Amino acid sequence: MIRILGLDPGLRHTGWGVIEKDGTRFRFIAGGVINPETAGCLSDRLAELHLELKKIIETYQPHEVSVEQTFVNNNPTSTLKLGQARGVVLLTPALYHLSVAEYTPNQIKKMIVGAGHADKKQIDMMVRTLLKTVPDKIPADTSDALAIALCHGFMRPTSVHINLHP
Repeated sequence: MIRILGLDPGLRHTGWGVIEKDGTRFRFIAGGVINPETAGCLSDRLAELHLELKKIIETYQPHEVSVEQTFVNNNPTSTLKLGQARGVVLLTPALYHLSVAEYTPNQIKKMIVGAGHADKKQIDMMVRTLLKTVPDKIPADTSDALAIALCHGFMRPTSVHINLHP
């Protein structure tokens, strides 16, 4: 059995989801959203993101982590801030010696829904289909994070076989 933490990085909202994979079966463990205080300075927000991620890792003890790769948007300032939050999301599991896999949004959508341009409702519906015990009302960021974890769960046998992950 392997426990996977999926992370959907963001400076304002970072979705997270923990699943277990046992053979071909997946089980929902927990999920939520980290919402750093927006009134604080950037360094305080990044520190809060790091501390919350530490709590999640220490509480749920994942074996591996999967993170959505960030796309570049039109606003350079927003892209830079998102990149800094993403750096914290990549760094924190690495400090716990956890392997971190990265997947593009299209890879995740194709793996979960079967189409690279699926919308959030389709992703949420497939997450609920694959993880039958997901609570009725979860934020979209949590659903996205669970999809990222599921994507890694599906891709993991291939990536382990070609030695991308331990």
